[in-house]
Parts: sequence; structure tokens; C-alpha cells
Amino acid sequence: MMKRQLHRMRQLAQTGSTASTPPSSQVEQRLEPAKRAAHNVHKRLQACLQGQSGADMDKRVKKLPLMALSSTMAESFKELDPDSSIGKALEMSCAIQNQLARILAEFEMALERDVLQPLNRLSEEELPAILKHKKSLQKLVSDWNTLKSRLSQAAKNSGSGQGLGSGPGSYSHTTAAANKMETLREEEEELKRRVEQCKDEYLADLYHFATKEDSYANYFIHLLEIQADYHRRSLSSLDTALAELKENHSQADPSPSMTAAPFSRVYGVSLGTHLQELGRDIALPIEACVLMLLSEGMREEGLFRLAAGASVLKRLKQTMASDPHGLEEFCSDPHAVAGALKSYLRELPEPLMTFDLYDDWMRAASLKDPSARLEALQEVCSRLPPENLSNLRYLMKFLALLAKEQDVNKMTPSNIAIVLGPNLLWPPEKEGDQAQLDAASVSSIQVVGVVEALIQNADTLFPGDINFNVSGLFSALAPQDKVSDGPASEESLTTAEPTPENTPAPAPALAPERRAPDSSPLPARFLCCPELGVPSSLHSLAGSQGSHQKEGQVCLHLQDLFCSCQRFC
Repeated sequence: MMKRQLHRMRQLAQTGSTASTPPSSQVEQRLEPAKRAAHNVHKRLQACLQGQSGADMDKRVKKLPLMALSSTMAESFKELDPDSSIGKALEMSCAIQNQLARILAEFEMALERDVLQPLNRLSEEELPAILKHKKSLQKLVSDWNTLKSRLSQAAKNSGSGQGLGSGPGSYSHTTAAANKMETLREEEEELKRRVEQCKDEYLADLYHFATKEDSYANYFIHLLEIQADYHRRSLSSLDTALAELKENHSQADPSPSMTAAPFSRVYGVSLGTHLQELGRDIALPIEACVLMLLSEGMREEGLFRLAAGASVLKRLKQTMASDPHGLEEFCSDPHAVAGALKSYLRELPEPLMTFDLYDDWMRAASLKDPSARLEALQEVCSRLPPENLSNLRYLMKFLALLAKEQDVNKMTPSNIAIVLGPNLLWPPEKEGDQAQLDAASVSSIQVVGVVEALIQNADTLFPGDINFNVSGLFSALAPQDKVSDGPASEESLTTAEPTPENTPAPAPALAPERRAPDSSPLPARFLCCPELGVPSSLHSLAGSQGSHQKEGQVCLHLQDLFCSCQRFC
């Protein structure tokens, strides 16, 4: 068997290649790079280990940073109330860090056994042994070549000595030269035998290396397999622990669908996303703010016009997202509640009345005939997405109720439309600031006209009764006969169908804002803003008869306002 293998290797050396094995010269060239690769990878991989090399499981786990983290967590949660959410979360985190540490220790032990140790043998034993045979062969070949040179030189000297003479002296010289040549021939034969033997061993080593290259490559493949298994086990443990932790955490929360929603998922996200994530039909800020205003704010003068304090408004919006059941404290500040509702509508990525129908709303508003305008508005409403239609209907039903109190709150349908219209509908953004200003200037009056018509005809455009506490989550905010002191007061949260006798008559235009004493005077064009006030010239225009014609003139004077603050009222 050995003879056949050696014969095959000789053929390999002579022919340069075989069908399944690369030429010996190519295999020989790969020895040194393979040794360096195995050595360098072993060195760097060894440095990646976090545990103590060669230690058993328990000793290795104790040395891991994850185990130190687990121990710190264990000490920390002992000082906390075991029933607190922080304590429970910390205790669960401690357990999972301990489990991750053990998974890591098992990974490192498998890495040492199946990758590091084979690479170390390859770089420090197997390949060096082949390279050692190569050096030995090179030395023997060198010695053999030297001996052959000496033998050749001795043969020349012997031939020249025989031609010089035939005396007794020459005979003894010839005998000595012959003996020396015989000795050199014997040494040369022995050295040749050793060279052949060493060459056979070296070729066998090369053949062995060539046939095992795939096995050596498997060390690196196995490294990736071990790493993949480690990450899969770690991820599985984390997923299981996270699911259990979230389940336990949510059980302590009386309303996980509400309070677990982060602030950013209430304000500033699309209506569809907000409703889907919270499982609602009416947006949380719309329902909560409407119920609070029904409870306390229907008779508040200048509602939606007077600005609330920034800190109160910010706290209200945060409470809206984190703890909707804690909103009762804000009922006494209806202007902050109205500001939170306006802010929600203004921060929608797309207006409640949608970009797609913007041109249709404008065309409907441009119609002169009241019946044709109403029919066009009804047709546009029917093409709203279902979630937008239900929320617009909810809001318009409330604004219609608010307008019924216009004798007290001074908020006529026109005044409400001036304040809220730019937050319900605005044109898609165009390239360039001037283009946006031009669009706002042309459409602002039409937007106010559309929203005013929706409020005035809410019961026609959105027929049927409505339960404002649609989710049932805000029973504590339900009004207790506080909507109105007159015959039109609501006995429940449901609006009734309109009758001819309860149709509200036009009321006076927007009243002046109550500004702080230290407010500095503003130019007349900026006093047109409903958030800042209305100049006296407009009060004289609108205060005499309160007709729709006069209110329309007031709106025309407000055109400059919408050029610069269409969405910031």
C-alpha cells in the first residue's frame, strides 16, 4: 500500500498534476500561507474570548462580563419593592443576563474544542512537520550534490595520475585514489538512498495536505456554524424573556392599549396609523378634547382663539399619550384643551379633509348657489376615506353644538371656521416658499367657507345621532348638563336631529382677544390673526347687524393673515 502511494506521488512530481490533486509545486506554495493563516486566525480568535481559556463551565461563566452584569442587577433589585414594575423588570433582566452568560460560555467552549484547537495543531504541528521534511530534503539534496562533485573531481584526479607513469610510487598513488573513489561512491549511494527516502516522505506529506485541504477549510466553516447557533440561541432566549416581561408588565397596566402608546404615536402620525395601533374609531385627542370641552368649555368666550400656556399644553399632550385617564385635571383649562385639539389636527401628516380632495373642496366652495354648494359638499364628503369621514363627522357635530352657544362664547360658525379651517384643510406643499404663500392666499378664504358650511349644515351632511363618548373610556369627562343652561342643553352625549325652530341665527363676529397688559401693540395686518385679535375697524364692520354678508367682509379682511399663518392659527 505504501509503495503504491509513493509511486503515485513520484508520478505526481514527474507529471506535475493528476485528475484530482493539484501539482506538487502548487501544493508546496500553499504550505507557508496556510500556516500563517491558521496561526493569525487562531491568535485573533483567541483574543475574542471573554472567558478564561481552558476553564470548565462554572469557572468560565464567573469570568464573563455578562455574569458580572447579572450579579449587579441581582443586588440592585433586592433593594427595590418586589411588586414595583422596575423591580420586576430588573429581576427578569438579571435572569436573562445569567442565561446569556451560560450560552456564551458554551459557545466559547465549543469554539475552543472545534476550531481553536484544530487550528493550533495545524499551525504548530502538522504544517511545521511538513516544512521540516522540506528543509531536511533540501539539506540532503545539497549534501548529495556536494558529494557528487567530490566524486567527479576524484575521478578526474585518478585518471590524470594513471597517465603520468608506471613506477612503484605511481602504483601506490593509484591504489589510494581508487580506494578513495570507492569510499565516495559508497557515501554517494547512501546519500542518494536517504534523499530518495526523504523525498518520498515529503511527497507523502504534500499528498496528505492536498487531500485534507477541504477538512482544514471546514474549520472556518464550522466557526460560522457555531457563531450562528450561538446567536440563534441568544435571540431565542431574548425573545422568550421579552414576551414574558412585556406580558407581566402589561398585566399591571389597566389600559395597555392606551397608556403603552408612546407620545410620538399619537401626535404627528397619520390618522390611519394612530387608529390602527390603538384599535380606535375616533382619534384619541379628538374624543378626549371634545368630551372635556363638552364638560367645561362650551360657554368659554373665544374658545379655540385664545392661546393656552405652552407648558400646560405640552403637559396635556404628554398626558394624552401616556395616561389618558389622568386628563380630568385639565378640564378646568378649556383653552389648553382646545389648543391640544388644534395641535393634533395641525400636526397630522395629511389634513383630516385629505390632500386628494383638496381641489374638490375648493370647487364646491366656489359654487354660488347654496343648494348646489351643499350638494357638492355632500358628494365630496362621501368620497372621504372611512376613518377620515367618521372623525370629520364627529368633529363637525361637536362644532355645531359649540356654535349653538355663540351668544355666550362668541364663536359663530364663521369664527370657528376662521380658527380651525386651516388646521382641517391645506394645500399640498409646492416647490418654493412663494408658491406656498400664493396657494395660501388664494385658498384661505375658500377653506374658511368650506368649514363654515360643514358646521352650519352638520346635521344635513352628517345625519343621525352621535355618541361622543364612543370608546367608553372617558366616562369621568362626560358633561353633567353643562353644555348649555337654556332649553338646548344636552341631557346626554348624543346630538339630536335638527328642527326648524332650533336652527341658530347668525351671531356677532369674532370678539376682540383678551391680551395681557404687557403685550406690545402689533401692526394691523397681524392683528387680523384670530390668535392675536381683530382690529377695531373689523369690529365696527361686523358688530352692527351680524349678517352673513358682513361676516364675509370680515373674512376678506383676513386674507393677509392666511398668507403667512394658514396652518399656525
